[in-house]
Amino acid sequence: MSRTQQQSQPRLTDAELRLMDIIWKLAPVPVQGVVDALPADLNLAYSTVLTTMRILEEKGFLTHTKEGRAFVYSPVVERKDASRSALREVLDRFFGSKPELLVQNMIDEGDITTNELAKLKMLIAAAEKETR
Repeated sequence: MSRTQQQSQPRLTDAELRLMDIIWKLAPVPVQGVVDALPADLNLAYSTVLTTMRILEEKGFLTHTKEGRAFVYSPVVERKDASRSALREVLDRFFGSKPELLVQNMIDEGDITTNELAKLKMLIAAAEKETR
């Protein structure tokens, strides 16, 4: 997905992301399959899930086919593309499109463990080799 497509990608609400996580795992999946996969404590009605899935389809995240009486949904957008789009939005809005400021913020806040920092160093070293 190009950067332009990422920037124009609609935003997922928390409720939509919760459903998309299930759909990414189970697709193709009917609405009832999503309802059944939700944590019981959410106690969401079938109609609520269906409405949210229709919104996700309008936003371009899902498509559906009709199998018998059931609508079966599949993702149009892959999880990694949705993640990239969301991260790009955070970078643009809060960090002036500068990844180093995001990482610096995480380090300053103590949100990165020593192991994670070591992994980041390895990723940076690998990226540097690729760009040479």
